[in-house]
Amino acid sequence: MKYSAIIPVYNRPDEVEELLLSLTQQTNTDFEVVIIEDGSAVPCKFVVEKYSQQLTISYFEKPNSGPGLTRNFGAERATGEYFIFFDSDCIIPNTYFEEVERELNENRVDAFGGPDRAHPSFTNIQKAINYSMTSFFTTGGIRGGKRKLDKFYPRSFNMGISKKAFEATGGFAAMRFGEDVDFSLRLIENGFSTRLFPKAFVYHKRRTDFKKFFRQVFNSGKARINLHLLHPGSLKIVHLLPSAFVVGMTLLVLLSPLFVWFSLAPIVYSMLVYTDSLLSKNSLSVSFLSIAAAWVQLTGYGTGFISAFWKRLVLKQADFKVFEKNFYK
Repeated sequence: MKYSAIIPVYNRPDEVEELLLSLTQQTNTDFEVVIIEDGSAVPCKFVVEKYSQQLTISYFEKPNSGPGLTRNFGAERATGEYFIFFDSDCIIPNTYFEEVERELNENRVDAFGGPDRAHPSFTNIQKAINYSMTSFFTTGGIRGGKRKLDKFYPRSFNMGISKKAFEATGGFAAMRFGEDVDFSLRLIENGFSTRLFPKAFVYHKRRTDFKKFFRQVFNSGKARINLHLLHPGSLKIVHLLPSAFVVGMTLLVLLSPLFVWFSLAPIVYSMLVYTDSLLSKNSLSVSFLSIAAAWVQLTGYGTGFISAFWKRLVLKQADFKVFEKNFYK
């Protein structure tokens, strides 16, 4: 097999069912599937067995250690020339491996990644969160969009890497958050080539409500400071924008009694997000929800960044623990 699709799973049998179904519909079938159950209380073994006749698939169970080390576990048991990592909440378009093959034939590369989109079956909140995670007005377009403010780095929900490059860099680190960006940075620092494959996209569900989404992006903001300490020079202006947004909007609200027009800034920003989302999603309800998603995205990431900046760079505190009894809690 040329490709090994490696998928860590934690208590998500329903999502694994959707993912495996999508893999049975691929136009290029030169791949195996490696499923690793990361200490799940609700395993997906029965789902894997359901597709064992349609896919070349392996299933492993291991104690809980988090997605990064679980991906390493799967890579050690994979046989492909290239490892492709998916999150369990992804749906893979049927031309995915065909597009990867085409890109590699045109210009071979050590590691690659693709963007993500919202599937028509996703809820409106999931579609709004997808907009927020990929929009120029929230992330600067650094997750695979055409308009971007920083270099593209492969992310683990859709990341491909040659076996040679994976073994040379030692795989994913035992980090609580940001392990995929750390891996991409180490690849580049070690001289391996990376590239965006724009047509090798996946449908990525991400979080199902705004509370979980806030927690995710808050932790991502914290992780960015840890990545800065591990990889000096990796912190870019685009990573400062959410914290600048938080500080700026807070000041505007506080000063609005003195300068009434300052109160218009949040409204103007919200209208920009609404219009951009409407043009891309063509849905009034998703566009309204996109406003909430954008504010959650920026305030969550920004406050997480500020919190870690204060604790780690000002107070010189140590990094938070990787995990204790359960990585996902």
